[in-house]
Amino acid sequence: MSNRSRRLIALAAVTGAAALVLSGCAQQSTGQPAASAPAASQAAPTADRPAPLNGDPIDVALVRQSGAGDYFTAWGAGADAQAKAANIDLTVFDARNDNAKQASDLEQAIASKPDAIIVDHGQTDTIEPRIREAVDAGIPVIIYDLALENSDGVIVTSQSDASMAQGVLDQLVTDNGDGAKVGLVSAEGFAPLDRRKVVWDEYLTEHKLDQKFFTGEVTESTATDNIPLVDAALKSNPDVQAIFAPYDEIAKGVVQAVRQNNLQDKVKVYGIDISNADIEVMTADGSPWVATSATDPASTGAAVVRTLALSLAGQLDKPDVQFPAVTVTRDFLLEKKITNVTQLREAEPSLLLSDVVTADWLPAVSG
Repeated sequence: MSNRSRRLIALAAVTGAAALVLSGCAQQSTGQPAASAPAASQAAPTADRPAPLNGDPIDVALVRQSGAGDYFTAWGAGADAQAKAANIDLTVFDARNDNAKQASDLEQAIASKPDAIIVDHGQTDTIEPRIREAVDAGIPVIIYDLALENSDGVIVTSQSDASMAQGVLDQLVTDNGDGAKVGLVSAEGFAPLDRRKVVWDEYLTEHKLDQKFFTGEVTESTATDNIPLVDAALKSNPDVQAIFAPYDEIAKGVVQAVRQNNLQDKVKVYGIDISNADIEVMTADGSPWVATSATDPASTGAAVVRTLALSLAGQLDKPDVQFPAVTVTRDFLLEKKITNVTQLREAEPSLLLSDVVTADWLPAVSG
């Protein structure tokens, strides 16, 4: 495999089938995208919109569990931009890591009788009963990165968590070899993290990796709150060679803990997700964060809205859609002088998802 192939591995994901936890708790109508999010553009449609998107704007509720970091801001901005382009009036609820509030938000959304509901992340036990209520009420529901026991009648979308984990863990094994001493910093009970841990466990066995510790949590201040946990793990296991942190806010905390223990030349960090802030951390002098695997959050948020639009128009072939990911290394970012996600999209345009869940009347928005 060439050096560049190792640095940037495009992971194919096919159409087929969490809460990490950001923005305001109150219900809000979407306005302009957040200032930190990229401006969106769209190729001109080459056909008229089909019903029910060809008349007055349709009402869609977006019930979110977002989290710290600009990843979630960008995801919301992408969803908002694609909604405007698709003639959708999007009303946003955000529970800010409050599971009971998200359940209440979904109940409020159901009561408003929207044309459809998008549920972005969430805890299965608190949110699934309300999703069943929405389905039983005849409201189309699409979910993103949320595990359900029963997905009948629901459109399921997600990042390809298995391929994301495989891509970055392949890099970990390439860099550190079979039998390496490794640590995992993650949390249980969140759909994406649970799916990524399944792959981690497989790699532990297949590559005889020596797991020295498993710690971590997801909170309202994930990066900060993981620093002392990782600090303690490193002090107990100073011989660890690599740490897998499968969520970018966790990875930021891991990087800080590695640095404060002066181990940045000995311990490599492997993450998942990408944002402007993540790129800044990865490209900083002496950063131990050497690889991450991610989708572009703005493009993913937009793709979820397109999936819903195609479903409402009767043009979605399957009820499960996964979005492809790319694995990016620190070496690649430095080589290409990439400092933000916009430049990364230019270097790797597959991140734009411009050929995923699109139609002649529904081209993808892009940053």
